[in-house]
Amino acid sequence: MTEDDIITFVSGLQGTVVFTAGPGDGAPEVAWGDSFCYYEPAGLDRVPADGRLPYATIVTKDYPGFDTASRLDRPGVFRLNAAVGRVAFERLVGYPPAAHAAHHAAIDYTVPDQVIPHPLYAAQSWVSIVSPEDAERARAILAEAHARAAQRHRPSS
Repeated sequence: MTEDDIITFVSGLQGTVVFTAGPGDGAPEVAWGDSFCYYEPAGLDRVPADGRLPYATIVTKDYPGFDTASRLDRPGVFRLNAAVGRVAFERLVGYPPAAHAAHHAAIDYTVPDQVIPHPLYAAQSWVSIVSPEDAERARAILAEAHARAAQRHRPSS
């Protein structure tokens, strides 16, 4: 599954806006090339201005000094991340997000096509897949993250 495959899939989910950071859009240079998937039911074709977080991201490179555990500096490697919630997190990785600190050291964050806790945001119920190959599994996780974002959405007043 490619980055474009993922973007095409999430773009087809109702209310999704995908923003790929690049020069001139205000995103920090380190984020250029990374994609952020937001739930925006108003149908706006832009990142929501209310400060909400994306429900999924595609990260294409290491963020030096911050996020390097997946070694995304390898050719063709990227990481799909999704905010799935506590129940789905535990179902997918085998323990609750609050227990991640006890498991962190034993996880290989570089292994491809495995559902793993996000190296930095596992405690917030984010999971990751480095270079996903199982498209059905990746789409199911993205659909679940999208549904959760839709359920949690509060219209701006």
